Amino acid sequence: MSITVLGYAAQSNKAPLVPFHFERRDPRPDDVAIEILYCGVCHSDLHQARNDWGYSQYPLVPGHEIIGRVTAVGAEVNKFKPGDLVGVGCMVDSCRECSPCQHGLEQYCEQGFVQTYNGVDRHDHRPTFGGYSQSIVCTQDFVLRIPENLDVKSVAPLLCAGITTWSPLKHWGVTKGSKVAVIGLGGLGHMALKLAHALGAEVTLFTRSAAKEADARKLGAHHVVLSTDAGQMDAVKGKFSLIIDTVPYTHDINAYMSTLTLDGTLVFVGLVGKIEPTMDTTPMLFGRRSVAGSCIGGIAETQEMLDFCGEHNITADSEVIRMDEINDAFERLLKSDVKYRFVIDMKTLTA
Repeated sequence: MSITVLGYAAQSNKAPLVPFHFERRDPRPDDVAIEILYCGVCHSDLHQARNDWGYSQYPLVPGHEIIGRVTAVGAEVNKFKPGDLVGVGCMVDSCRECSPCQHGLEQYCEQGFVQTYNGVDRHDHRPTFGGYSQSIVCTQDFVLRIPENLDVKSVAPLLCAGITTWSPLKHWGVTKGSKVAVIGLGGLGHMALKLAHALGAEVTLFTRSAAKEADARKLGAHHVVLSTDAGQMDAVKGKFSLIIDTVPYTHDINAYMSTLTLDGTLVFVGLVGKIEPTMDTTPMLFGRRSVAGSCIGGIAETQEMLDFCGEHNITADSEVIRMDEINDAFERLLKSDVKYRFVIDMKTLTA
């Protein structure tokens, strides 16, 4: 059994997103059915719709920053009830048996986590479709509880941009007094500033644009460093224990390495691909500095982040759009013309 729902889909890497009817499964015993209220627009939605990473399957319904209300639950569901405000992020399942899954690190599942869209369901082997749609069905173990006090339309980006920056902040032990820098001020970068500040860190933004200083300070940066200014870069040598690099395209990181402390780490959260130009290992060898990567976060960690945001009243800075504005929003994303995340009001979804 299944139900027909309406969404927006790309039919090829060259095609705009258009209305698309498709099937959602009837809830299994451990499933939660959710009416989607809002869905964030992630840069990876654009990458996948246009097959930039080379593994998109069409038709493709994007969206993995999903906020909604529970409408029904399966017979074995004990975590949620109809009416609950919930979220679904980048994953809807994993093997649950490998070592990463057993340690709450489903994002590193050895068999590969099941993507919310452009994935394949582990049980019925049907393609997964995302949150640019009326509803979604998901196992309760990958559904998240959303604090009711937060502005619901601005919560959706926490489920990707939020957790993607929260996970390295927690893994590398950022606490009160930590010196943290963020490279890039976009969807990920603005959340990194907010979360690091709320954790009590001394926060610096690296940027190539002096015009971003006022916004950066409003978002939680204590300092702003122009990465194109050699004097400003020299002034912060050896300062940061952690640098979160949110830039989603190939760029030169060599200038940042000497700004790390002994045992400091630069962690990529935005770039998917090769590091270019070639890295100079000298500052790594003579400062025991590291370059690392981090991918979203596990379900327990994501819930921890949401609860933290509820306690500190943290949401994303968002621009709400209609569903039929998504293709224009994609073009604006390419120009970084948003502060700092688009969110689709799903009430505007019509055929």
